[in-house]
Amino acid sequence: MTDQTVLITGGAGFVGANLADALATAGHSVIVYDALVRPGVARNLDWLRARHPARIQAVVADIRDGATLAHAVAESDAVFHFAAQVAVTTSLTDPRTDAEVNLVGTLNLLEAVRAQARRIPVLFASTNKVYGDLPDIALERAGDAYRPADAGIRARGIGEDRPLDFHTPYGCSKGAADQYVLDYARSFGLPAAVFRMSCIYGPRQMGTEDQGWVAHFLIRALRGEAVTLYGDGAQVRDILHVRDAVAAYRAAWARIDEIQGRAFNLGGGPENAVSLLQILDHVAALTGRPVARVMRDWRPGDQRYYVSDTRAIGEALGLAPATAWREGVANLAEWLMTEGSTAPQPVGFAGAAE
Repeated sequence: MTDQTVLITGGAGFVGANLADALATAGHSVIVYDALVRPGVARNLDWLRARHPARIQAVVADIRDGATLAHAVAESDAVFHFAAQVAVTTSLTDPRTDAEVNLVGTLNLLEAVRAQARRIPVLFASTNKVYGDLPDIALERAGDAYRPADAGIRARGIGEDRPLDFHTPYGCSKGAADQYVLDYARSFGLPAAVFRMSCIYGPRQMGTEDQGWVAHFLIRALRGEAVTLYGDGAQVRDILHVRDAVAAYRAAWARIDEIQGRAFNLGGGPENAVSLLQILDHVAALTGRPVARVMRDWRPGDQRYYVSDTRAIGEALGLAPATAWREGVANLAEWLMTEGSTAPQPVGFAGAAE
């Protein structure tokens, strides 16, 4: 499957740029559709153009621009949909824009795909926030990390059979878009699938407090600045290196006829479950100095524990084991200390992953 035209909305963002690079390297033409409003993404686009001058086409436009989006879809053989408002905090201050970008923008895309007289696969980047803050899962603290009291959940993580429970405007907008994608597959036969992503990290991520926290911790530490922790720092996430996320999206495209209409949890799984405090300790070891910490109250909708059950996606797509988190974080630190060191100051939110 080479020499096809692929549309990546949010293609200059963190995950989108890594996917665009991989697809262009594999011989595809890539339409990078991005409004370029986030700090650092224009630099990602420049990087892509320099690496693949004959294969990268940029469309600088908003996902809410239905006409421009429809034109890009008409030129495409597959769509990877990453364009989004990605910060919970921003959704709380401006819920209308959050809904317009995440829900209406997704509906624009689905309608543009439906209007075509051919099958165009759609792979949608959803979020683990569709499951809410998981209040019914009893937790216990073990050292610097929370863990479920239930041994089965500890061993497997949260599965796709978990009831949806949208919290915060961000959770509502992404969750509604998630359901629209699945229903378009059911109602209209669109070859579409959903990835409910956990914390993706890796090169080309310039994270902030609001989004991309693994990179944010490293950036602050490398500058000798304090990191603000909301809550007690023992909250746990399963982190996934971006190269593993890219492999999953590519495999999903290749097997779209087998997985059409399904939603998968995409994360590092129990083997890569780590607390914020544990990441900070590892960052301190990588940088050779302790990381100062400022403690703040819990933020709305924050999950004390979320780890993806990755068995379904691994079996459906034949994925290799995920990169071990210590190795992956060291890889990101190396990138930030070299190529990433000249990046713009991270302000606001960046990227398109949890």
